[in-house]
Amino acid sequence: MDEIARHNQAAWDKESRAGGPWSIPVSAKDIQRARAGDWHIILTPQRPVPSSWFDGNLAGRRILALAGSGGQQAPILAAAGADITVLDLSAEQLAHDRAVAEREGLRIRLEQGDMRDLSRFDDECFDLVVNPCSTMFVSDVRAVWREVARVLRPGGRLMTGLANPALFLFGDTRLGDDGLTLRYPLPVRGDEGRCREDALTLGEPFQFSHTLTDLIAGQLQAHLQIIDFYEDGWDDADLPLTAFFPPFFATLASKIR
Repeated sequence: MDEIARHNQAAWDKESRAGGPWSIPVSAKDIQRARAGDWHIILTPQRPVPSSWFDGNLAGRRILALAGSGGQQAPILAAAGADITVLDLSAEQLAHDRAVAEREGLRIRLEQGDMRDLSRFDDECFDLVVNPCSTMFVSDVRAVWREVARVLRPGGRLMTGLANPALFLFGDTRLGDDGLTLRYPLPVRGDEGRCREDALTLGEPFQFSHTLTDLIAGQLQAHLQIIDFYEDGWDDADLPLTAFFPPFFATLASKIR
């Protein structure tokens, strides 16, 4: 595990213990509804994933929730009938999935690891990879796309939530008296300079803006053909950028070979 992964693992364990928005497990009522066929998940802060992205019934579908623990997406998908595996760097986040699985009698395989390295999984062993907004926590997003393409069967799908790189231009996104000030050229690396100092001081994860080329063309060049897209905002007082543009988006891709 490299320095970035070690730091982000500790930061996400801290975030999970604090009960952040991606660390609040689903309720028993949510699971009951999912078992009855009434369910949704999110990849970005607010907007539910369109049901058409799942391309039919989930019963028996082999799904990898990639960097997708926290007691939210995986339990819902398991209750809806999927054969679900979760891989995440944070033990605390995985503990939320374990707790919901034990509480609700769900079968969820839990794996702790780095989303850039899926070598524990065979080629073409998943029908669907679900990746809630998390690629900003790795420095090499193209490595993620390559590994996802390897473990997906031909025609399998990747749905991923992404941060618009423009979100990182301003650094501190709180709106001051003079508005927002452009601070950083893209791509932003959270493990360097002032960004690094702030993350270490606050115990927050290192974040990486990437570029649209890496986020979009990177998927295409890994033979993941993008077939749908949506944007999303975030109702967060500390993120006034939402008033100006939707800072998150999601893509649906299909492995073409």
